[in-house]
Amino acid sequence: MTQPNILKLAKQGDVQAIASLMNRHLQPKGITAKVAFQDACLEVMLESAEVPNQQTLVAFIRKGLTALGATSIEIVKVSGQQTGKEFPAWSKEFDLGIVEDEIEAVDNEQSSSNPPLTISINLSGDMARGLTNQDFEFIANQISTDILSSCSDVFIQKVSISNGSSVITKER
Repeated sequence: MTQPNILKLAKQGDVQAIASLMNRHLQPKGITAKVAFQDACLEVMLESAEVPNQQTLVAFIRKGLTALGATSIEIVKVSGQQTGKEFPAWSKEFDLGIVEDEIEAVDNEQSSSNPPLTISINLSGDMARGLTNQDFEFIANQISTDILSSCSDVFIQKVSISNGSSVITKER
């Protein structure tokens, strides 16, 4: 297949053409893409000698498929697997009907200067159930600590949790 034909077929949702385009970029990096399509869902299995990098490859596939504009694809499931292993090491699903802000967020994931992210959580409960301010502070501190410690790929500037009367804020 020539390049214009592959691109035309891929835009029409042809699985072999999509796989061919992906593999053209990924195989030189030692990664093979296997692609399947069923019920408006494109499944992409990425396989290599080492577990493929989830963040980089999901962003690559999302950006490529968004640019392709195949209207038959609504959901994309991407999995990464080490060659010879029975099950994927990771899996990510996303909706291809995304808005422009999300496309920019994907582009920003690949850049080294990610903008800071602020997370706000509002807890609601009533005093009749026995949630005291001390309980709230314990829960809020635990949530803040968990969020800040588990998000190494994203820079979170501030976590703010409120329950209507008290606010717990942690900044990094």
